[in-house]
Amino acid sequence: MLDVAIVGGSGYVGGELLRILLDHPECKITQVTSERFSRRSVTTLHPNLRDRTRLRFRSIDQLEKADVLFLCLPHGKAIGDIERFAELADTIIDCSADFRLRDSAWHKEWYDTYTDNPDYRSRFVYGLPELERENLRGARYISGVGCNATATNLALYPLANAGVIESVTVDIKVGSSEGGASASLSSHHPERAGVVRSFAPTGHRHQAEVIQELGLTREQLNFSATAIDMVRGILATSHVFLSEEVSNKDIFGMYRDAYKKEPFIRIIRDRAGVYRFPEPKILAGSNYCDIGWQVDEGSNRVVVVSALDNLMKGAAGSAVQSLNVAHGFDERAGLGFSGLHPV
Repeated sequence: MLDVAIVGGSGYVGGELLRILLDHPECKITQVTSERFSRRSVTTLHPNLRDRTRLRFRSIDQLEKADVLFLCLPHGKAIGDIERFAELADTIIDCSADFRLRDSAWHKEWYDTYTDNPDYRSRFVYGLPELERENLRGARYISGVGCNATATNLALYPLANAGVIESVTVDIKVGSSEGGASASLSSHHPERAGVVRSFAPTGHRHQAEVIQELGLTREQLNFSATAIDMVRGILATSHVFLSEEVSNKDIFGMYRDAYKKEPFIRIIRDRAGVYRFPEPKILAGSNYCDIGWQVDEGSNRVVVVSALDNLMKGAAGSAVQSLNVAHGFDERAGLGFSGLHPV
């Protein structure tokens, strides 16, 4: 049984980690920190966990040794204190963006908050098991993933792996929880409700992870993000222009071969009904990514549609799945929730 501490547990990702790990057969949560809410019950921030835990937030200065640290801190904070955290736990999983990009210069180009630590940056493994499973086995340092990047990476990986992408334009639609638990003008309800707001037509920082993981170039990948009136979820619509003629049967073969053994990838092939294509609403709270596509007959375009819960497969769920891989646990441990319908 692993003793687990969550650093920065008052936010949405920290809350999801609590929910998952309370049911994890190989983990026991021993500490949760929050500077603002120190000494208060974690259920004051995460009321869905009432009667599930009696844990209270503590200050980060009170943090004691554990087997695993999950870091859920703002970008730029984990990398600044990584030596201290490394003294407290053998396994560190950082859910921020601090260690996602392997190249320091690449990180500096895409992120405003920048503090580097090349020694530790080189130790972190990107925490997306579908693409990095072998590197995650036995890993001590694991980075979190960008939620928009994950929806895109999983959607495009089979085509990128086959080398048939000439160019791709990805349109991301995201819910408000992607903005985090701290309110801002853009996330204030009167400003956020009812919107279809383009907030990153170009230059979204998660694009860097897609380029890194799939080996695409900036010229090949066009990436836009739009906020919509939804709390959880991402829908990624990828317009992929192929470099060679590929049939629908060929595409199915690529996705089947890439994902046939993946426990959290579901290929959607329904020919009729409301849910013929992936839909983030029915994935809320689950660690699944649903992927479907449609070939644009008479052109070299295939439209790939992927959906996931940004707080789960896009953050806390992938982090726990990576922990399971690193420690040789059942990869599904703690992650069996299938989502709800209707919601």
